[in-house]
Amino acid sequence: MSDAIVLTGRTIRLSRRNIDAVLTAMLLPIMLMLVFVYFFGGAIHTGTEYVTYVVPGVMLLCAGFGSANTAVTVSNDMTGGIIDRFRSLDIGGTPILAGHVAASVLRNTVATAIVFGVAFLIGFRPAAGPLDWLAVAGILLMFILAISWLSACFGLLARSPEAAGGFTFLMMFLPYPSSAFVPIDTMSGWLHGFAEHQPVTPVIEALRGLLLDRPVGDSAWQALVWCGGILAVAAGLSGVLFRRRTG
Repeated sequence: MSDAIVLTGRTIRLSRRNIDAVLTAMLLPIMLMLVFVYFFGGAIHTGTEYVTYVVPGVMLLCAGFGSANTAVTVSNDMTGGIIDRFRSLDIGGTPILAGHVAASVLRNTVATAIVFGVAFLIGFRPAAGPLDWLAVAGILLMFILAISWLSACFGLLARSPEAAGGFTFLMMFLPYPSSAFVPIDTMSGWLHGFAEHQPVTPVIEALRGLLLDRPVGDSAWQALVWCGGILAVAAGLSGVLFRRRTG
């Protein structure tokens, strides 16, 4: 645990040196939210104010994009020679990867708070109570944690930081074929099956229901199952991949 805490601090310091990537991860979702609300919002009918509809999806876009940067930082470590130094200090793979993931969670918590702040400024007015806010925070943290570990796996699979950066494009794309920006029933019929059963959709629906004080139905437990399953598989797989890369 002490090793993981020290390595988390190291990863945060590295993030401060790469301020352009941090700013991109924070500002890009905000820019997309402003584009959708002010450019396209008037043409998209969701039965409510469009800013109210779109904010949960933007939060996931922000979390996914920020977490995906973990793939690049892990790949940098694996190709930069620092892992040999860590191994000479008898530091295992789990603290190293856990440090990257913990730093990702901290970065994304700040980025999500900024997105919330901008959303309030442009008219987002949630109706969530205290317990609803706790549930929103829990689901978001589970999603960020799961995606961060999955990103670490991609960083271990990639042979270069540039290749690892491709994971960010996947995470930026995934919210689009979901209920993040438009209702699924407005999409082409052949997209419905994927959009309804991919992991992002139940997370968005659960967040939207909790924030707006509406029934969430099965979305909450489906979101937790998806996040828990991704987390378990990614955390276990990352350990195997780390041993193979350093064995």
